[in-house]
Amino acid sequence: MNKADSLKLADSLEKLGYAQAQSPEDADIVVCNSCVVRQSAENRVASKLGALKAIKKSNPDALIALMGCMVGPEFHELHRHFPHVDMFMSPQQFGPLLDLASKRISNAAAVDYVPTEVPPATFVPIIHGCNNFCTYCIVPYRRGREISRPIVDVVDEVRSMIERGAKEVTLLGQNVDSYGHDLLEKPDLADLLTTLNDVDGLQRIRFLTSHPKDMSDRLIETIAKLDKVCRHISLPFQAGDDDILAAMHRSYTIDQFRQLIGRIRKVMPNVAISTDLIVGFPGETDAQFEKSYQLLEELKFDMVHVAMYSPRAGTVAAKDMVDDVMPEAKKERLDRVEVLQEKIETDINTRLLDSTVKVLVEGNKKGRWYGRTATDKLVFFDDSRNLLGQTVEIKITKTSPWSLQGTLV
Repeated sequence: MNKADSLKLADSLEKLGYAQAQSPEDADIVVCNSCVVRQSAENRVASKLGALKAIKKSNPDALIALMGCMVGPEFHELHRHFPHVDMFMSPQQFGPLLDLASKRISNAAAVDYVPTEVPPATFVPIIHGCNNFCTYCIVPYRRGREISRPIVDVVDEVRSMIERGAKEVTLLGQNVDSYGHDLLEKPDLADLLTTLNDVDGLQRIRFLTSHPKDMSDRLIETIAKLDKVCRHISLPFQAGDDDILAAMHRSYTIDQFRQLIGRIRKVMPNVAISTDLIVGFPGETDAQFEKSYQLLEELKFDMVHVAMYSPRAGTVAAKDMVDDVMPEAKKERLDRVEVLQEKIETDINTRLLDSTVKVLVEGNKKGRWYGRTATDKLVFFDDSRNLLGQTVEIKITKTSPWSLQGTLV
């Protein structure tokens, strides 16, 4: 979501006549886009803002702005800690910065606007905010309630992205499955996917993140029948115990989640499913964690994003629950999950050895091309030609838990 916001703001600044600087030290405007989903992320933002103080000292006219989820409705405390920051903007609230940027450039020589190329695989938000209020999550308080974008607006943006080089789009939302419920015509994600599937020049469509309580059978069947929609679903379960799920305010049971996974895999046997898991949520016992561990063993996800619980100021969990799981217990649980998941991903990826897969080439890293399959497997290969943005066939010659390697067919 933040990458999409940054791309949109950069494009708006370029339309005013600005050009991207090579470094913060060379810039007239420096924008730090913040994520605070975890404490470690917020700490990195604070560190980056501290480093920007030197830029303000050497160039007092430089405009420094902070945007994103770190900026809540009240930002006086932020201004007190970072007085060298000129402007604080909530997510998607670009207006004040663009107004000031426009006034500043009116007396300068503007650069002609040439649309910047976008990555072959890019992001398009389709719904902002969240209505779920999971007790551990700060997002609804920072990004607000759900607001869906009309299908026509999304299609227009996707076409614009294609004109600028995109081949794949990932549709974004804190809860992408609830798309459209607030629009007059009441379209849903299945309707949007069906419309986008007919857009010329678009090769692949992804979406994230889904919520188990909102993933309908209609959506599952639509994914299965549309040729451009990738067979990869991000479906967080967060905890394997019903009491912990209730404390998280997740609105489903583990049995319901298990049945949902079964329906998805029945319709799409070769689908790849990734998930999210929090360990050490307030009150989680060893026995309750074991249920999460056993669910991972049973369902065998293609990827697991696991995090140790940390209180986020302003959430229900931070206010009303005691963070009573010791740090060493959280770390032990996280380590166990990572060891298990490494084995599971090793087994899943080993099955792809000697197979041929289609890869959309997204970039070059240390002299090697890389891209992803439709099931979100990262693949590296060598070739001397410029293959950026092309879809190529790769024979897999080596596998690991985290990526695949192969040769061009």
